[in-house]
Amino acid sequence: MVLGFASGKATALDRCLATASSSPASTPTPGPDPASGSASAAGAPIIYGRVDAANEDNLELINGVDEHGASERRAKVLRPSPSAQPGAQPQAHRDAAIMQDPALGAQIRSRPQAGIPSKNNAAPLLTIPPELIDTILSHLPAYDLAAVSATCRTLREHALSDLLWQPLVQHNVPGVQVATSGPCASYRELYATHDRLWFLPKFKIWFCDRDLTGKLVLVRYDTRRGCIEGYQLVAVSHQSTFEHWSADHDVIIHGFEPVVKLHLDKPVLQFRVQDRKEDGGFSKRPGANRFADEMPMALDERLGGMFSNFLLTRPIDSGEAVRRLARGYPYGNMWPSPVIPANHYVSGAQSGRGVAALSPQDRPRSRAQVSDQTFQIRQWMELTGTPSPFRFMGQRGLAGALQALVDEIMEEEAMGAGAGALGVHIGEELVTYSTLDPSLYTPTPERPWRGIWVGDYSAHGCEFLLIHQPDDPPATDAELGIFRDEHDSDEAWEKKRLEARMYRGRLEGIKLTGDPNIPRGEYSFVANDLGPDGFVETATDAQFSGARIVKSEGHIAATGFLRDKFIETQLILISPNKLAMHWVGFGHISFLERVNIDHFLVP
Repeated sequence: MVLGFASGKATALDRCLATASSSPASTPTPGPDPASGSASAAGAPIIYGRVDAANEDNLELINGVDEHGASERRAKVLRPSPSAQPGAQPQAHRDAAIMQDPALGAQIRSRPQAGIPSKNNAAPLLTIPPELIDTILSHLPAYDLAAVSATCRTLREHALSDLLWQPLVQHNVPGVQVATSGPCASYRELYATHDRLWFLPKFKIWFCDRDLTGKLVLVRYDTRRGCIEGYQLVAVSHQSTFEHWSADHDVIIHGFEPVVKLHLDKPVLQFRVQDRKEDGGFSKRPGANRFADEMPMALDERLGGMFSNFLLTRPIDSGEAVRRLARGYPYGNMWPSPVIPANHYVSGAQSGRGVAALSPQDRPRSRAQVSDQTFQIRQWMELTGTPSPFRFMGQRGLAGALQALVDEIMEEEAMGAGAGALGVHIGEELVTYSTLDPSLYTPTPERPWRGIWVGDYSAHGCEFLLIHQPDDPPATDAELGIFRDEHDSDEAWEKKRLEARMYRGRLEGIKLTGDPNIPRGEYSFVANDLGPDGFVETATDAQFSGARIVKSEGHIAATGFLRDKFIETQLILISPNKLAMHWVGFGHISFLERVNIDHFLVP
């Protein structure tokens, strides 16, 4: 299959709902009489009106077109990490404000009180009304509020109030009203328990670099259990109808009715309150670093011998990101792909390689170095008690073999992966996740197609995309070529002004999940201009009557993302919640629909 959008040759992975989010392929059957134009049911929807996209030998039959600077745009979306921006100040001193120590209050009460002003010489802050103190403290971030609680008894009483800590928890839990601290005695205790993890439900949408397909994960917070958990978002479409396009009977339109769900039977990540409190003293061991160490996860439905560890990540600087971009795909294993606008880029690992692929510089050592927009999961199957035979390869004699065993134990300790138990790690891999700035997928009146979408990729099933509409420079009505007629009502004039700004600029379909042809993190299609320069026509046929049709370029490649190129396509703007893509050379039209992410946030 050559398309990143509609293609054949389904694999076993494509047929697995839990791992590929796609529906199974089936054998094509002859289409109906083109003259009929009626919808028909078929055992397989993979039928093309012109060139068969299921045959990769046909890749060269389709002429390529200009990608309109897609390569240059990759460099433009790279943004410097906060740590690399001029004027950024280190914040490692905040690490001293540890909220997780239950003995903090006892330590404060046992300190000498000579430095605390007497009632006759009170600090000015303590002389103002208590409600004003609460108002002032409500503007502090969690780490500063924890530091305030360590100053004196009076401020400690204020800083421990749930009235201050509940909004801090709520800020990190979009779409769900947090009305209880769950299994914790207070909101402060709840916040401290998940101190390093609140960014996960805050940004909620996470996509990864696993293989070429990747996966899309939604992280949410369960208020009843006080649990942060992430599940894979999957989609299937059982629609098998097709019809000929009345505007061109050589073009086949495939029906698309996706069903999007969370794969609740198999959590990708899970952090319970009791898990964070009971680590067997691992976090207290000599040399421990709470930001660099891996965090074991006890997942529900975990098979015996399967392990998953969570890792915080450290962004690479913008100069290194540009150097990796210059290498071309896969960009030095940088994630996310430079096609996707992001604030943080981090080092990933080649598919199938574990944490050994990273350098010590990739691990954060303080809170200031931690990326709150990326993370990693190391997962493997372990046969306990048997040292890896690969450790002994190239070793000479018993001394060399013993040294290999010692090295293995020390590496496990250094990675924070365990207590040095020996075992063969089978299928170990390190998967890197990234999130999206909410502004990228939040639609506006002038950018109504921004969002997370699911598209029909035929034999590959359903795949998720980011529809990205970059902002354009502000323009006047005259610059947009619109003028108010004397007969225009106020309502008609405002509609004309809005449409001139809505049908303007570039629209990009970027894959969040991919397939063996066009992988995750790459363009699926690009419409360079929704305005006059890209306008083709307003549809008058029965299927798309009234829809605006614009020029676009679709991305195709052979298996393994080889010989990729852009070809002629047309984007059909049906509504802000539905699009269609006409693959001109293949004689095929497929659909995309918007996904309501917030629908899945409530457990």
